[in-house]
Amino acid sequence: MSAVRVALLAWFGLFVLHVIWHAWLAPPENGQIGLALAFTVLPLLLPLLAWRAGLGRMLLWLGILGLFYFCHGVVAAWGIPRIRLLALIEVGLCLFLVGSLGWISRSSKN
Repeated sequence: MSAVRVALLAWFGLFVLHVIWHAWLAPPENGQIGLALAFTVLPLLLPLLAWRAGLGRMLLWLGILGLFYFCHGVVAAWGIPRIRLLALIEVGLCLFLVGSLGWISRSSKN
């Protein structure tokens, strides 16, 4: 499996994870599921805007977002025990995403 495919699958996994997380498994306590989805899922769609500029630009945006979601996962896993498993899945997906982007960058320099 190519590194680009791993990055795209990890991106899709983050998207699906956040929809399941905030709409079904651990909805916000204030009941505002739409707002939670807007803040967590909509930023994951931003790389689609960069797709026109090329795959490299889209992957750059994926990497930037991956680092943000990695930080979110670490903070959530550390601070909220009831969603620790979901947060650790998010961290794992982000590691796959950023790691595959690093692999792409490293292999393009050779």
